[in-house]
Amino acid sequence: QVQLQASGGGLVQPGGSLRLSCVDSEFTLDDYAVGWFRRVPGKEREGVACVNRNDDRTYYAGDAKGRFTISRDSAKNTVYLQMNSLKPEDTAVYLCAVDRSRNVCNGGPMFLHDYDYWGKGTQLTVSS
Repeated sequence: QVQLQASGGGLVQPGGSLRLSCVDSEFTLDDYAVGWFRRVPGKEREGVACVNRNDDRTYYAGDAKGRFTISRDSAKNTVYLQMNSLKPEDTAVYLCAVDRSRNVCNGGPMFLHDYDYWGKGTQLTVSS
């Protein structure tokens, strides 16, 4: 499997902002759909945002819409998740994942099985 690296997590006060990064040294992220997911203890991973493989269309799930922004930086081979107006409910391990073959980020729900390769995640804690 490829090795995805999610980073940038930390401790943030409610209402604050943070930007997560997803990088991979083995392939070009521009060639794949990239999704950000988050996981909390005792709960299945859930999709947060994604950017599509070819046309760079984006999708935001639930409460992420209007607060989070996913983007690519091709020069750095990095996909970012900019998170604003953070809430305690955003506390989770955030993971990035890629799909290598299909345009899975097409405006519909994000499914775990659509993504082939997963990173290990980075912890975000939103607390006073």
